[in-house]
Amino acid sequence: MTIRRGQKNDSEAIAGFLMMAMEDIAYRFIGCEDYQEAFDFLKTLVEMEGNQYSYSNNWVLEDDGVLVGTALLYDGGELDKLRAPVAELVAERYQLPFNPEHETEAGEIYIDCIAVDPSQQGKGIGSKLLGFLIEEYVEKNQQTLGLLVDLDNPKAKKLYARLGFEVIKEKTLLGKQLEQMQFKANRGIS
Repeated sequence: MTIRRGQKNDSEAIAGFLMMAMEDIAYRFIGCEDYQEAFDFLKTLVEMEGNQYSYSNNWVLEDDGVLVGTALLYDGGELDKLRAPVAELVAERYQLPFNPEHETEAGEIYIDCIAVDPSQQGKGIGSKLLGFLIEEYVEKNQQTLGLLVDLDNPKAKKLYARLGFEVIKEKTLLGKQLEQMQFKANRGIS
C-alpha cells in the first residue's frame, strides 16, 4: 500500500470517496437528493485546482494500482479562499446561496473528510491514513491537525482520541452538533 498526493486522473475515485463521507452535506449544497448530480458536482470540484475539494488537497491510499481510501485536508486559514470557487459553482449551477459555518480556522490543517472503500473497511486503512497525516504534518512539520466528529459517532471519536486527538470545543455545522478535535505538535501517539 502506498500513500501519495491525489492526481487529476484520480478525480472520479476521489469524488466517490467524498460522496461516501459527505453525501447528506453534498445534497444540502445542491438543494436536492440526487446522487448522480451530487457526485458530478463534487467531481467537477475535485478536478479543479484552488478549492477545498481539489484532488491536490487529497492524500490517497493505493493498493495494487487501485485507490482504496482518501483523506481531504487543507490549511484552515485558507478556508474562505478555497470556498469561493465552491460558492461560485453552487450559484452558477443551482442558483443557491452557499454560506455554511466555518468548520476550521487559521492555525490548523483541517481534515475535512476521510473515506475508505467499503470493501476495505475494518482493515486499518483509516488508521493508516491518519497515522500518515500525524507523521507528515504534526511530527515532521510541527503543525496542528484538526477535524470534526459527529456527536452521534462515538466509534470515530474513540479512534481519534486513541491516536492522540483531543476535543477542544463543540461546533455546529449545517445543523449538526459536532466536536472539534485537534492533534497538536509535541504530543505523542498513545
